[in-house]
Amino acid sequence: MKIIVPMAGRGSRLRPHTLTVPKPLIPIAGKPIVHRLVEDIAAVLNREIDEIAFIIHKDFGSKVAEDLIAIAEKLGSKGTIYYQEEPLGTAHAILSAKESMSGPVVVAYADTLFRADFTLDTSADSVIWVQEVENPSAFGVVKLNDKNEITDFVEKPKEYVSNLAIIGIYYFKSGETLRNELQYLIDNNVVKGGEYQLTDALENMKQKGMKFVPGKVEHWMDCGNKNVTVETNSRMLAFLEQDGENMVSEEAELHNSTIIPPCYIGKGAVIKNSTIGPNVSIGAATTVEDSTIKNSLVQSHSVITNAVLDNAMIGNHAVFNGEFTAVSIGDYSVLE
Repeated sequence: MKIIVPMAGRGSRLRPHTLTVPKPLIPIAGKPIVHRLVEDIAAVLNREIDEIAFIIHKDFGSKVAEDLIAIAEKLGSKGTIYYQEEPLGTAHAILSAKESMSGPVVVAYADTLFRADFTLDTSADSVIWVQEVENPSAFGVVKLNDKNEITDFVEKPKEYVSNLAIIGIYYFKSGETLRNELQYLIDNNVVKGGEYQLTDALENMKQKGMKFVPGKVEHWMDCGNKNVTVETNSRMLAFLEQDGENMVSEEAELHNSTIIPPCYIGKGAVIKNSTIGPNVSIGAATTVEDSTIKNSLVQSHSVITNAVLDNAMIGNHAVFNGEFTAVSIGDYSVLE
């Protein structure tokens, strides 16, 4: 089994945090989004992951490529890096990893997290991860028949056809078939809005009689902008607490402070005269002093003093000292 992760986009809605770090490497509960994503996919698949192919932009730099390969290796997989030079659509992005498209593959966009408990239907040609949503008109949705097979893909329906939204994770029994269908779009210039779309390839595959079934998830968490990323961090902390995971590093220093769970406190963090939590992540080697922080995400090597924070997101190597509350501070920023 292989996992292909298109992640060449810059994540402009999460700026300033994505000016220096690609969105999939933003940590959620102490671990990069993309790391949690591939871990969760591996758990659902319940089979060995031979390779994880990451599709990035060359502007991300060599350090990002090294970090991604390390993530794959932590899962016992081979890490491969591909580059998408131009933003020409979802189909174009995925096809950038065509050399890795052999055998069963999962394609997963690295801006979403999920919690699910279902058995993968390996008899199907494809499984598309979906979740029930209250407002289907804001999403691409699938329509099912009485055999629980997908009969239609509908993009942002104006009238109700289904409440099963596509969350951006797909299983294909044959990577070779997916590659050929994507290549057909490129070779024949099949575009919508100037881009090559995965949904066109899915429709072509369905028309050829391939069987598509849904994989339903219980929880779908977005990381599109600051507010939803902070919310996703809170939800992930709650899930990890339910799982019994210890999220306070033994190498963190706590002095005259109260930790209200769930919280993640990273290695080498120093907390003094402060109240942290609930729903807070504090990255490695960050210092917090004389502060109260809840419902917030603070990354690594930052210094927070005299703060009262709620619904805040603070980047790496930042310095914050003040009376601000709902802040969004990028890497290397200083507010004092």
